[in-house]
Amino acid sequence: MFDFNLPEHDLGESTAFARAPDSAPGVFFTFAKRAFDLVLSVFVLLPLAVIFGIVLLVLNPIWNKGPLFFSQVRMGKNCEPFTAYKFRSMRPAKKIERSADCPLEEDRITQLGRFLRKSRIDELPQIINVFKGEMSLIGPRPDYIEHAREYMSLIPGYQARHLVRPGISGWAQVELGYIEGTDATRRKVQADLYYIANTGLIMEAWIVWRTISIMLRRSGA
Repeated sequence: MFDFNLPEHDLGESTAFARAPDSAPGVFFTFAKRAFDLVLSVFVLLPLAVIFGIVLLVLNPIWNKGPLFFSQVRMGKNCEPFTAYKFRSMRPAKKIERSADCPLEEDRITQLGRFLRKSRIDELPQIINVFKGEMSLIGPRPDYIEHAREYMSLIPGYQARHLVRPGISGWAQVELGYIEGTDATRRKVQADLYYIANTGLIMEAWIVWRTISIMLRRSGA
């Protein structure tokens, strides 16, 4: 019934999926989406974030030594920078050294951090960004600001994916999984533009369902 999988085809600028949407979603849908974000965040995600935060304060000194939270400047709506928050899953580093095409530093992921990433629990503090209006529950995943600036000059349509608020989960995440590197990001951009052009209640509900399914199976990145 909900067959939204992206077909395999050329990823060049001329493909339909690479075309930028004409505009952001309509006012009514945007309002309803914002209301859903706030209601679910207040009554479901905030209590979960508090509970897991307390648990991690106990477990971190044993399996994940370092601060409870990790913050990073990312590119948001209209390409504006904002600070995103997560439960820390990697050993602290003074500065991100890897370039946009370098693989994830797997060796820095802690024993407890691996579980947090697989279950998506590490994403819960981003409800702070949802409350502030910087993010939505569903939308294109925001990239690290330095990588995002590089992608803007390399990938057609990358700027257009910032017509809407970035999301904690999104179409590209549930359909393509974890993305790293410029070539893979081209396909992520196609998925993001497809989401913006076709978003609606059915697609939003499908992404929520797929996200919950991934969390329960612990098949996240």
